[in-house]
Amino acid sequence: MSAAYLLVLLVCLGAMTLLDHRFRLFFFADARRAALVLAAGTAGFLLWDVAGIASGLFFRGQTPYMTGLLLAPELPVEELVFLAFLSYLTMNLYTGASLLLQRRAR
Repeated sequence: MSAAYLLVLLVCLGAMTLLDHRFRLFFFADARRAALVLAAGTAGFLLWDVAGIASGLFFRGQTPYMTGLLLAPELPVEELVFLAFLSYLTMNLYTGASLLLQRRAR
């Protein structure tokens, strides 16, 4: 059992947080709103995954880089961390692009 993939995801989340802090993109601009948006985005992706698992389209692949811990059948703990990272990344990219476009328009 290895936690390499989970550790990489956590390092990426940490880097995303540093960028957010430096440029006040998402959580550091409005923490309450960001928490709600991140929770909603992660929940939406999680529901999508559950639907895919229930229909037989999604399944957990075997790899030595994952912990092997499951939240539900075919749903590894790393998936939840990845979905949170994906939502956070998307919001940082969106707010960062918005800021750049606003500065360019001035």
